[in-house]
Amino acid sequence: MHPLLRAVLEYGPIIGFVIAYLIFREDMFRVGGTEYTGFVAVTAAFIPLFLFGIGALWALTGQIARLQIATAVMLVVFGGLSVWFNDPRFFKMKPTAIYLLLALLLAAGLLRGQFWLQYIFDDMIHLKDQGWRVLTRRMLGLFLVSAAANELVWRTQSETVWVTFETIVMPILVIAFFLTQLGVFVDHATLAPAKKKRGKARR
Repeated sequence: MHPLLRAVLEYGPIIGFVIAYLIFREDMFRVGGTEYTGFVAVTAAFIPLFLFGIGALWALTGQIARLQIATAVMLVVFGGLSVWFNDPRFFKMKPTAIYLLLALLLAAGLLRGQFWLQYIFDDMIHLKDQGWRVLTRRMLGLFLVSAAANELVWRTQSETVWVTFETIVMPILVIAFFLTQLGVFVDHATLAPAKKKRGKARR
């Protein structure tokens, strides 16, 4: 897939959500006799747009990331609750639920001696077991801090501040986190395992 098309399908819905929110945040929409704020109305439009982007990626590449599936499920559940109950708080709690779910999965993997990050990133990052262990512990901490930060921001700050935090500040912080882990990637790097060829070998 062309990188530009992939970027549009992956990030287009999020950018569209931010732009639509900034345009309609002060408006009220009446549907079926019920009034909805601009935030809830934009959320209702964002859900099918996000699902369309994931579906298009799946149709064009034949692959879909497990994290994207989890995000889609959380979006439908919490976004749907926000629209159903006309309450934006459910949508604002979605990132917290995602961060805590990821932290729980990483913690469960560590207790079993498994590194779920390796399962997700092994095609891009090749580390020794000790490297995966260190990175998993640090990302577990990152997810817990992110969950706490999301709760703090949406409960104490304005809606606009929360949208800015989740769509701009958090991605920057995640990029900064991975940049600080370059030492782990260098110290624990290993060669990529050779891929097995399909079919019987010729004699």
